[in-house]
Amino acid sequence: MSTAEEATATPHLRDRVLELTVLRDSVLRGPSERATEAQHSKGKLTARERLGLLFDEGGFTELEGLRRHRATGFGMEDKRPHTDGVVTAWGLVNGRTVFAYAHDFRIFGGALGEAHAEKIHKLMDLAEAAGAPIVGLCDGAGARIQEGVTALAGYGGIFQRNVRNSGVLPQISVVLGPCAGGAAYSPALTDFVFMVRGTAQMFITGPDVVQAVTGEVISMDALGGADAHASVSGVAGFAYDDEESCLEDVRFLLSLLPSNNRELPPFAVSDDPADRRTEALLDLVPADPNRAYDMRKVIEEIVDDGDVFEVHENWAVNMVCALTRLGGQVTGIVANQPASLAGVLDIHASEKAARFVQLCDAFNIPLVTLVDVPGFLPGVDQEHGGIIRHGAKLLYAYCNATVPRVQLILRKAYGGAYIVMDSRSIGTDVSLAWPTNEIAVMGAEGAANVIFRREIAAAEDPDAIRAQLVKEYRTELMHPFYAAERGLVDDVIHPAETRSRLIGALTMLRTKYAAQPSRKHGNQPQ
Repeated sequence: MSTAEEATATPHLRDRVLELTVLRDSVLRGPSERATEAQHSKGKLTARERLGLLFDEGGFTELEGLRRHRATGFGMEDKRPHTDGVVTAWGLVNGRTVFAYAHDFRIFGGALGEAHAEKIHKLMDLAEAAGAPIVGLCDGAGARIQEGVTALAGYGGIFQRNVRNSGVLPQISVVLGPCAGGAAYSPALTDFVFMVRGTAQMFITGPDVVQAVTGEVISMDALGGADAHASVSGVAGFAYDDEESCLEDVRFLLSLLPSNNRELPPFAVSDDPADRRTEALLDLVPADPNRAYDMRKVIEEIVDDGDVFEVHENWAVNMVCALTRLGGQVTGIVANQPASLAGVLDIHASEKAARFVQLCDAFNIPLVTLVDVPGFLPGVDQEHGGIIRHGAKLLYAYCNATVPRVQLILRKAYGGAYIVMDSRSIGTDVSLAWPTNEIAVMGAEGAANVIFRREIAAAEDPDAIRAQLVKEYRTELMHPFYAAERGLVDDVIHPAETRSRLIGALTMLRTKYAAQPSRKHGNQPQ
């Protein structure tokens, strides 16, 4: 064979490279301009645009960009687009490795099939091997019906990996479009759920099925939109008006989390002095235990530069859970909110705080608990709704936590709620209190009515004798130094020293080690 004939028969490497370049360009463009325009017309970005916002400037490395499905039947053999409707990649976020997948709604509506699922499985396995966070950008129509049970098995593989990596790798779900049926369970298994208003919907059964079964008429947004899950169901921790601000906060959240459970969260040097006096607290918190105030303002005054990243801001608002920094160290804040229901503990507040405490403990984030709680919320609905077992979740979470734990009692700390809010008796490392603290089985008025009910009933002037006995009870058992005298509080501090004392305690506890009993796992309350 002549040289000319060989050149014709055997492609040159440059020809193959050109072929690859053309193919890659086609993959990057997506299925069609029309499909991209349709995505944008709904106020949604494409999968690659979203990943571009998530990762640092410089892009990301795609995994299996040329993957295609192998399904047949229902015309599937004639529709085999590259990526199979999901872009999987890794890259840097704030200079640290993060793995992410993004459903591409332009291809099969982002529906999950066998190849689609296997790409996500491989990404999650790589993240586990590398010890790096996983971010899922959800915008898909659920299981690919044409592939039948194979698609369902693909979801099972994702769920199994979600659970295996729970408490090992930070897992974040960002719902940017539909996420229905079985697809909704993966976000529910992750650590944080973000949603965008107007485009994101998440539910097990849609409005049509709900109407057919129950007769209830409801829109998709009202049933499973961002605000519904951020303020009613508690499924979503965050809701945003647009994808850009949503992904910006996902990046910020990742800056507060370690890459895995074997590392400490990133330390950040702050210009806010550790010994800064917090004099403003003297005016923020009323001495009268019956007057409300906003606990968020107290937290902002205490922490570094006033920066607070609150979780579930619009759900169970009588409890505040937030990630912040104290002395540069990432810290989880759990606090009663007197501005809502007087800061009482109820079912949702207990669930919210328990989940947050477990998260912080899993990822080596120390806990500071700010206490101003009048007790558990009474009522038939609460009792029948299971306040006992839900309250026990918070108790279990604190008792099980091995991270540094610091308690600060601002005012009220009554009854079982005092115990549950990380008291000395359940293992807090350092317990501090302001001189306005009231630690007791119950409030003075209620206690006097129980203890002295006969004396009050027999008195000529019940109101006068009640007032006298309330004063005596408060003087005898509820003065601000009562708990400190018995070692249940380590110190009563000046409110202006709050920041420096909290940072000092956390710094001392940075090398804390807590041995745990040998067990497979505990059986926490459900």
